Amino acid sequence: MTPTPDDDLRQVAAVGPFFGVRTGATPGGPGGEGYRPLADFYAGRGPGAPLGERLAAVAERLGTDEPRVAASLVFQGLAARLWSLALGSAALCGRIPPLTAQRLWWQPDRMAPHDLWLPDPLPSPTGGADAARRLATAVAEGHLAPLHTAIRALCPVSPRLLWGNAGSALAGSVRVLHGWCRAHGRPDQARHALDLAERVLAAPPLQGTGTLRTPPGDPDPVFSRRSCCLYYRVPGGGLCGDCVLRRRR
Repeated sequence: MTPTPDDDLRQVAAVGPFFGVRTGATPGGPGGEGYRPLADFYAGRGPGAPLGERLAAVAERLGTDEPRVAASLVFQGLAARLWSLALGSAALCGRIPPLTAQRLWWQPDRMAPHDLWLPDPLPSPTGGADAARRLATAVAEGHLAPLHTAIRALCPVSPRLLWGNAGSALAGSVRVLHGWCRAHGRPDQARHALDLAERVLAAPPLQGTGTLRTPPGDPDPVFSRRSCCLYYRVPGGGLCGDCVLRRRR
């Protein structure tokens, strides 16, 4: 029997909450629980636009008066969710569901996996470009590039920093997935996930954002980035494990 789209999504969700997505109807219909298509966040850039409201809410929650700090962390958080969902599908199911910005909805005040909603999952396309290319197209081109543009239109934040966040988010996703696959007796899928991440990181726009390696004594990959997400500027924050500033110090 051919797996359904829901079967694929349930398999991926078993890895952890960041790899899951809500499906089916919501009470009140589209937007009834505050969900909006991700395309809305990428398109609106003026006062009152949903992305601007999200950046302001995150800045207030973090206690920072630096818009670029909130912008950086919003970008990285969403990137981590999108990479996890797409990478998990590619590595575990051999296909990536249609996750366009028009079809995938976001409710940023909710925790994973209920922050993302795919109302009506469609069958995943087969054939075409190789898996790493499909992964980069689905996430980097379909979501992170327009999000990158929209965020930089709202506040001055380094493009190198944002793409560094995307590389770091992908590395975090593959580390979790790689460990889960090993723990569940799936070494081939663990290797496949790592290979996909390495190939995406080796090509634009993530090329040069950092180095993914498997150090001696640690079976799971470790990422060293070449930029900083600015989390250390959050009151009470510190340096992330992959931060370039940690190595400099």
